[in-house]
Amino acid sequence: MSDAPILFQELPAGSGKLGLVTLNVAATLNSLTLQMVDMLQEQLDAWSENDAVSAVFIEGSGEKAFCAGGDIQALHQSAVATPGGPCDYAESFFAREYRMNYTLHTYPKPLICWGHGIVMGGGLGVMAGCSHRVVTQKTRIAMPEVTIALFPDVGGTWFLNHMPGSSGQFLALTGASINAADAIYTGLADRFIASEYKPQVVEHLLNQKWGSDAAANHALVRHVLRPFAEQSIGQCPGGQVEPHLSAINTLCDGDDVHELIDNIVSLQTKDPWLTKAGESLSHGSSLAALWIHRQLREMRHASLKEVFQSEICLVTNIVRHPEFAEGVRALLIDKDRSPTWQYASTREVPEDVLASFFTAPWAENPLANL
Repeated sequence: MSDAPILFQELPAGSGKLGLVTLNVAATLNSLTLQMVDMLQEQLDAWSENDAVSAVFIEGSGEKAFCAGGDIQALHQSAVATPGGPCDYAESFFAREYRMNYTLHTYPKPLICWGHGIVMGGGLGVMAGCSHRVVTQKTRIAMPEVTIALFPDVGGTWFLNHMPGSSGQFLALTGASINAADAIYTGLADRFIASEYKPQVVEHLLNQKWGSDAAANHALVRHVLRPFAEQSIGQCPGGQVEPHLSAINTLCDGDDVHELIDNIVSLQTKDPWLTKAGESLSHGSSLAALWIHRQLREMRHASLKEVFQSEICLVTNIVRHPEFAEGVRALLIDKDRSPTWQYASTREVPEDVLASFFTAPWAENPLANL
């Protein structure tokens, strides 16, 4: 079992059990494959029907990452194998991943995510969907999809649109890195707990008197986590988003998307965080910047179900398009960091080209029955 990409255990906890999920591919920073997505979906479904399991604790193996995202290289292989699509593996992966994300968001039992280390892409999708999200002093979160011509998916459309001010839009366009304090401030996490308390947190969870009432069990989780969060306050690093929010709101206050992007990439500042954010956007795909902005704008009042249904439409069109394959090639395959983007600036992108990414590529949405 130790070689399995995900480990599942049912630990005795009072009169019930605590489900323990360990993403178990530390060598790839616990990046998700289609097999792992299916394993997690199957186990979540089983535990939701198992009255003996009162709560679920999700962690990553190793000290470096909770989960660094999806297996991008496998998705790239699928995209280049059938240019223009259908890209069977990639499209199956995203549809089943989003379904699993939706399961997390709507899960009745407590889901405790220990978001330690790197949390990116698909990993952020898992953490964001959990009901009790813990971050530590080592947590590093980013959504740098603009650099590979993708977009912050896995429900990113939902949680980015619910962040303070224009911070969600800024993070989506720039891929700026954030930490535990930022995760708390933007609503991506619920508690900061120093990483050394993890064994004690799990021990206390195992010692609770769990019952059959989901609301009472959620309260028990809060009861366990609260004192550890209080003891950890002094170890939380300083954030970037809250102190920069005024600047972020000003930068994102353009008359159109082109002006907004101009504001960010042309900013003259000695602030290293803002500088790096601007550089990331300037080196990213202009086409991706436009579909990121449009996706957030058009879905800002959408329900969670509508968000995932829209994301699967956009991502399917993206993986069938050569911009994505080129972005992954330059950053992760050849690693020359010199992508040949199709458009030099956002103003050069024809409106009909952008619109095509938001046109359903199939007769029926694969997530129509969420």
